[in-house]
Amino acid sequence: MGKKKTTKKRSSRRGKNGQDTGAKIKGLADSVVKSASVEREPAVDIPTRALSNVSFNKKTRYIEMGDRFQQRNLFNYGQAKRFMQTMLVASKCKDLIGVDKTASIRQIYYLAKHTIKGTKEKTFDNQDESDPIIEDLEVALNALREELHVFAGSKGALIGEITFIDSGDTIDATKLGSGGYAIPSIVEPSVIQFKKCNAKYVLHVEKDTVWRRFVEDRFWEKHNCILMHGGGQPSRGVRRMLYRLHDELKLPILTLLDNDPWGYYIYSVIKQGSINLAFESSRMAVPDARFIGVSSFDYDRIDLTDDVKIDLDANDIKRAKQILNYPWFAGKKHWEKEIKQMIKNGFKMEVEALCSKELTFVTEHYTPERLKQKKYWLD
Repeated sequence: MGKKKTTKKRSSRRGKNGQDTGAKIKGLADSVVKSASVEREPAVDIPTRALSNVSFNKKTRYIEMGDRFQQRNLFNYGQAKRFMQTMLVASKCKDLIGVDKTASIRQIYYLAKHTIKGTKEKTFDNQDESDPIIEDLEVALNALREELHVFAGSKGALIGEITFIDSGDTIDATKLGSGGYAIPSIVEPSVIQFKKCNAKYVLHVEKDTVWRRFVEDRFWEKHNCILMHGGGQPSRGVRRMLYRLHDELKLPILTLLDNDPWGYYIYSVIKQGSINLAFESSRMAVPDARFIGVSSFDYDRIDLTDDVKIDLDANDIKRAKQILNYPWFAGKKHWEKEIKQMIKNGFKMEVEALCSKELTFVTEHYTPERLKQKKYWLD
């Protein structure tokens, strides 16, 4: 059960090259050694990553983590293995920082997995045990996973009016063919530096299939923008890139997503942050992002046919009502009207459904018109 603890305001200052993070890991290890030396039970405080420990800050307009935590004790039978796993993963991250190398979350699992000498017990039975430990360390050390030198698989892509440097290589995002630039997991300033940007805004679409329609029709060139997709739920690298483009280059972030509860949730994560990463919302969330479609009212607005309808199931309706009750949606009349209309419709629609009008309808008519008709944008 979580305990209450007063914590200091989290610092936004981060060390370059992992030096600060390495020092934090050393401090964690030193605290364990110190406890043992005075015959006090070693323990680690892990902030609670759950809905019960997050809140919506109306002033900052993103989700923030609270001050509740769970204590992980070495001499507690039910916590001893978890304690050992935490220190083991921390040690592997410290090793990576020391040699200035990075590893995937899968590689961390194998680096830390072994049979404990003299037993048949393994440190980890599967990756489902090690992945949450990495997130625990992030919140305990107030450090991004990327600062622990750990990365996830790449997901998402961009193309458009921007030139930047990635690990010393100059990338002109207007000259990347049909595949675009694959957004890596680590997009921190130490890796990627923006050089030149002529774009007026970023258009983020939900899926690769929609993004490819926009790329083939050269929407980014005609409308002077950057096109991005997150392959569905955007990865940390994609969210961090969106944040940096908005925060550093002052580019508006516009989203074109499916008309279903999952599209709404993706928008929510981009705009307000997520529960698991609430401690890093200030470096990932974009409160000024806007939703330009697809809307529950588009079926009538643009005269779509019954062929585009996908019936809502019980889980869709349940999820829609949950989203409707999120503090960051509650009280916003336009969003309440939007979600209630979807439930009333009894069906959902994908962005691809706009192709039923004509193949290029989404790029040549729908989106250009939405860019002009800002009254249909949702905050």
